[in-house]
Amino acid sequence: MNSEKLNDNIITFFETIEKYYGSKTEITSGLFSKLDDVNAALTTWNLSEFQLIRSAYRNNGGKFMFEGNGNYFEIAAEKLIDFKQPGRNKFEFIEQYGETVFRITKIRFHYKY
Repeated sequence: MNSEKLNDNIITFFETIEKYYGSKTEITSGLFSKLDDVNAALTTWNLSEFQLIRSAYRNNGGKFMFEGNGNYFEIAAEKLIDFKQPGRNKFEFIEQYGETVFRITKIRFHYKY
């Protein structure tokens, strides 16, 4: 995805995220080493579930943050290489931290509308 389109899609996501406040939120993140092969068996996974209370862009450090019920999760804006919406109320971010180090973050909102 080109940089301009990626930025536009992320901005749109954060401009409309308030509708998910109060919703159960699942954030699954995984570390992997091959961008063209996100193999679930070879990925290290973490799962967080909480009610989304707040989200913001943290200027100091350039991070997108999600917060709720004692949980706090950040995505590094300058590391983002991909963003997509694979389903209704489902979003995926991919960050690149090194030549062969990637993190995929899947966010699912249990939204009633």
